[in-house]
Amino acid sequence: MPGKLQAEIRQTRPFSLIEEEAALNIIRTAEVLQRFIADFLRPFDLSPVQYNVLRILRGAGAAGATCSQIGERLLARDPDITRLLDRMQARDLIERERSSEDRRVVITRISNTGLALVDSIDQPLRSVNKGKLGKFGREALADLIAGLERVREAYEEEA
Repeated sequence: MPGKLQAEIRQTRPFSLIEEEAALNIIRTAEVLQRFIADFLRPFDLSPVQYNVLRILRGAGAAGATCSQIGERLLARDPDITRLLDRMQARDLIERERSSEDRRVVITRISNTGLALVDSIDQPLRSVNKGKLGKFGREALADLIAGLERVREAYEEEA
């Protein structure tokens, strides 16, 4: 019996490998989630990567983070973090300053404006996630998380 993905992408022949179907289902699901999050964040005038940066910087607290530290923690890699941070600073969402110990290092911190914005998104996004995924139950979600972690490990060991 063909899976839903085959119909969604209008593929007329069955997948030759179930592993291929599984990988493509993960990619398709990630795309659906990314599109949903982008649409959800649009009224806040934020991209998913900008939202991720604000969350990283909120978590970093007063110590802030360097550009490379932010890049390491991003969920989706951004090849030009410096320009991303420039745009965010122009909107007063972040603040940057040179380290007093090493002038080559720039520390980025979330601004009060950025903190207020990311804080205002927390509850609505939690409600959406709870509504969409909460119906699966804790055990099923824990199994899903464990399975996705195993998939990432399998692909990362090759890198």
